[in-house]
Amino acid sequence: MARVSAELIAAFRKTITKLKNNAPYEWGHMGACNCGNLAQEITQLSKAEIHQYAMQKSGDWNDQLMEYCPTSGYPMDLMINKLIEAGLTVDELKHLERLSDPKVLSHIPLPKKHQLQKNKKEDVILYLETWTLILENEWIEKFNMELSLEKKKNITSKVLA
Repeated sequence: MARVSAELIAAFRKTITKLKNNAPYEWGHMGACNCGNLAQEITQLSKAEIHQYAMQKSGDWNDQLMEYCPTSGYPMDLMINKLIEAGLTVDELKHLERLSDPKVLSHIPLPKKHQLQKNKKEDVILYLETWTLILENEWIEKFNMELSLEKKKNITSKVLA
C-alpha cells in the first residue's frame, strides 16, 4: 500500500471533495479521469497541463504507467515521479484508473465491490473514500507504533539511568 503521509491523505481528501463538488470528471481525459483528478492535487498541475503532458506519449494512464521510465525526461514520466514521491506506487495508480486494487476492494461491501465502474464518478469517489480510510488507519497505526516505541525507549533510559 502507499507510503502513508499526512500530505497524501490530504490530497485524497481534497480530490474527493472536488469530485463531490462537481469538478470536471471524464474517464477518457488524461487530466480529468481517476488518476488525473488525484494528480491535479498532488502535482498542482491543471487538468489541461496533465492532458497536454500525457499526449506527448501514446496510450491511457495504464499504458503510460507500464512504459514509465523515471529518467526519460518526458513530462508525463516526471509527473508520475511526483506521484511516486508523494507515496503512491505505479501498481496503485494502475489500479486507481481501473478501480481494481484487491486491498481497497476488500473493504467495499458486496455486491458493490463487484459492480464498480471505472468511468462512473460516484464509484471513483467510493473507491477513493475507501482507500483514504485505509490510509488513515495505517497512519494511526504507524503513529501509535512510534508512540509505543518512544515510551519503551523512555522507560528503558530511566531504568538504565
